[in-house]
Amino acid sequence: MNVKVSLIGVFDMLKFRDLKKNRAEMIASAPAEPLPSTDRANVLAQRLHPKVQQLKIAEIVQETHDAKSFILAPDTDKGSKELAPFKAGSYINIRTELAGSVARRTYSLSSSPKEALEGKYRVTVKLKEGGFMSAWLHNEAKVGDSILATEPGGFITHSSIRDCRRIVGLAGGSGITPFMSMAKAIQEGSEDFELTLLYGARTEADLVFKADFDAIAAGCDKVKVVYVLSDEAKPGFEQGFLSAELIKKYAGEEPFSVYVVGPGAMCDYLDKELPKLNLERKFIRMERTEDVYDAGKPVDYTLTVRYRDEVFTIPARSDETVLTAFERGGLAVNNKCRVGYCGFCRSRLIKGEYHANRYEKLRLGDRQFHYFHPCCSYPMSDMEIEVYSK
Repeated sequence: MNVKVSLIGVFDMLKFRDLKKNRAEMIASAPAEPLPSTDRANVLAQRLHPKVQQLKIAEIVQETHDAKSFILAPDTDKGSKELAPFKAGSYINIRTELAGSVARRTYSLSSSPKEALEGKYRVTVKLKEGGFMSAWLHNEAKVGDSILATEPGGFITHSSIRDCRRIVGLAGGSGITPFMSMAKAIQEGSEDFELTLLYGARTEADLVFKADFDAIAAGCDKVKVVYVLSDEAKPGFEQGFLSAELIKKYAGEEPFSVYVVGPGAMCDYLDKELPKLNLERKFIRMERTEDVYDAGKPVDYTLTVRYRDEVFTIPARSDETVLTAFERGGLAVNNKCRVGYCGFCRSRLIKGEYHANRYEKLRLGDRQFHYFHPCCSYPMSDMEIEVYSK
């Protein structure tokens, strides 16, 4: 009878037995020069994921009657030399102080990844009625002003592992900005996928980047743009709302993924339309640019906030998020996405009640131990909160 005996385990044990001796020999034979003062992996990590980016406004461009683009560059006066790179579709969270309050808002980058390597970000902001940051940017910000920004991040970026090669983009309002970045990246060759964009607006005058999209689509067969107007009928434009029927008309027969970026009302409508496409859930990605909660007549509440070893008492309103109350109270609580996805503002509810939007992403353990996301939660009573973000 032939018997085969494996010696793999024996050899592994011999290696383990000699491990200490081999390490000692390697240490003894190493050169006497000191180790580098910085590790290359740490340098790369800092380049890709800076704790903060010191930026300044280099240029302001009026795009439409209610939209402006802000070209941001490294603030060399504060030691900043370069911008963190990003994938097309990413956003940054910018921060400044306004009237004694901390103001932080998230804006998708409308520039391409290549432009970041050249030292330029572009964010495009529509003026929002009652907006805190948008009003300052539109009415007061000027070239040379300094602001802080987080590293880029995002939920709407293309992955060849997860997504189809063909992407159908659905954009409304300021949700057009990440698709401008994608279209540029495809044109430049830094991204390799096909984009069919359905861009919805009230009127032609409300369309941002129309000339830019038309120029890209004319010279790049991987980008196609369809404009959809809800409040006027014009030749060359679709009329109505973004819908499953319209997606089927332009998506073609090949498999496709859907990216949705736009205001809450548009996303709520598409939540009912997209199931008609019978797509796997992984092929649908949605990012809300805003989520307005109808709380009825505003009610005033008080928040007791345990933050950085101190206790603060600040006012809050039922029609504003808990995070907005933090900022108006001068508390610089970490946040990025501001729609309940990223988890940066994750805090613990000690006492009180709140209403959270249904898109909030919470782990089961978070729910069990009363963690929540202040960025998408509206107070429904006085609250006591412990904040962990630094």
